Amino acid sequence: MARGGIYRVRCRIYGGRNMIYGLLAVILPTVMIAHPHSAASQTMLSCAGRSDVISFLDRNFGEKLTAVGLVNQNSILEVYAAKSGTWTLVVTDVHGTSCILLSGDSWETMPALPGIET
Repeated sequence: MARGGIYRVRCRIYGGRNMIYGLLAVILPTVMIAHPHSAASQTMLSCAGRSDVISFLDRNFGEKLTAVGLVNQNSILEVYAAKSGTWTLVVTDVHGTSCILLSGDSWETMPALPGIET
């Protein structure tokens, strides 16, 4: 096979991977949002203002902000958890809109690793 032929085969393989990754990037969040979860299924709430979502989680589940991380320049990921073990994963955008992605039970906080400050 000529050098150009190998290049074309690689492009087809990698192009196929990119298409699969693109489909997964669309399908997985849709499935996560559409799948009924304990916090999200209790009410019709899935996206609302951040203060409304926080109030809902505190009032109905006693969940408080436990962890936070930057997703990208436009959104942050927040984990709310309660002493009872319930937890909710929330994404908040720069406009203050929060969406409940996942929720569940049996949240456990892991002890800090030696030498790593939290």
